Amino acid sequence: MDEEIPTMDGASGRGHGQAGRRQYGHVSVLLQPAIEFLAVQRGGTYIDATLGLGGHSWEIARRLGAAGRLIGFDKDPAALERARERLTSPAPELAGDWPQVELVHASFAEVTQHVAPASADGLLADLGVSSMQFEDTARGFSFRADGPLDMRMNPQSGLTAEQVVNRFDERELADAIYEFGEERRSRRIARAIVRARPIRTTAQLAAVVSAAARPMNQAERRIHPATRTFQALRILVNRELDDLRELLSSDAAPQVLKKGGRLVVISFHSLEDRIVKDALREGEHDGLYRVLTKKPVTAEEEEIDRNPRARSAKLRAAERI
Repeated sequence: MDEEIPTMDGASGRGHGQAGRRQYGHVSVLLQPAIEFLAVQRGGTYIDATLGLGGHSWEIARRLGAAGRLIGFDKDPAALERARERLTSPAPELAGDWPQVELVHASFAEVTQHVAPASADGLLADLGVSSMQFEDTARGFSFRADGPLDMRMNPQSGLTAEQVVNRFDERELADAIYEFGEERRSRRIARAIVRARPIRTTAQLAAVVSAAARPMNQAERRIHPATRTFQALRILVNRELDDLRELLSSDAAPQVLKKGGRLVVISFHSLEDRIVKDALREGEHDGLYRVLTKKPVTAEEEEIDRNPRARSAKLRAAERI
């Protein structure tokens, strides 16, 4: 999946890849390190737990060969269809050596319901939000353009951000904004939201939050005042951290990986990275994994220059034992 970080000036940080990716107008973050840590083997079975626009999956698939199998998961049916177009129509020179591709409309937390035990040679989870989701104003992920307050990755189920904003009491809102957005001014923001109800659109919410959380110094002026609140609502609406914990629990990812299978996770903020680090450390202690990254792998300056959203990415990897 491919992340866009909205900034104060509205820059999207989008870039263009090489042949095979150029037509999709995006670059997969930490692509080369992810592929290297997965150690993709021809004829193997690999899981892309966060399919997005299929950038990582395309690179995995072209290494697998006709005997290989690729299983992709995504909550978002629109992303799934875009990835299907890409992954089931390889370039003519690759068509005769393309793996079996199976795409699943589900959260990666449900991986054991769709993948047989000890059958996968690798599992990749890129936790960034798709640029396609940010750019579609009807999805309500971004405050850079006005749209309905939705934010659901699966628009067919669950609470919307509008329902959260207008139904949660002030304390529940403040706690969510603090916990999931790491926003120090959460109580002030929650109070302002409650006073401004009903709030129906992204622009309304951004204006309310911006008025309540004006930047106090130069460091705070680098990002939009609503960034952390929007992040908190998105995480809450989509159960992102709960699903991540479920994926990394001893009952999920370790169960579908073969011995020697690789787990690679790319996170984009400290809440996710802490969960990944702790899960891999605990898995190593319990004899499930050999951790391959004592410190997280981060993007080189060249990648950051080409793709600014890579600046916050951290990759951690482990091998099933």
